[in-house]
Amino acid sequence: MGTLVKVAEKKDLPAGSAKAVEVNGKEIALFNVDDKYYAIDNACTHVGGSLAEGSVDGTEVTCPLHGATFDITNGKVTGEPAEDDVKGYNVIVEGEDIKIEG
Repeated sequence: MGTLVKVAEKKDLPAGSAKAVEVNGKEIALFNVDDKYYAIDNACTHVGGSLAEGSVDGTEVTCPLHGATFDITNGKVTGEPAEDDVKGYNVIVEGEDIKIEG
């Protein structure tokens, strides 16, 4: 297991929300879906749109630029125009702290 980096507290990320956080110089999109937390690279592989700013439906996020979709549980691309997956990260909740394995 890699180093855990605290990126937020539960109060900072209510259910149904997302935010961009930084871990070891890398921008990551952090999501709260029904009090389950997920993290993937923030930049869409199509042209780099912020996935944290995209709309979330279930466990799928839609890039706000051109509509590519990704599974937030694992980073797999689920819809064009993106062709490449984004990296997924392990999220650990310890008490009120949300940490990402970096």
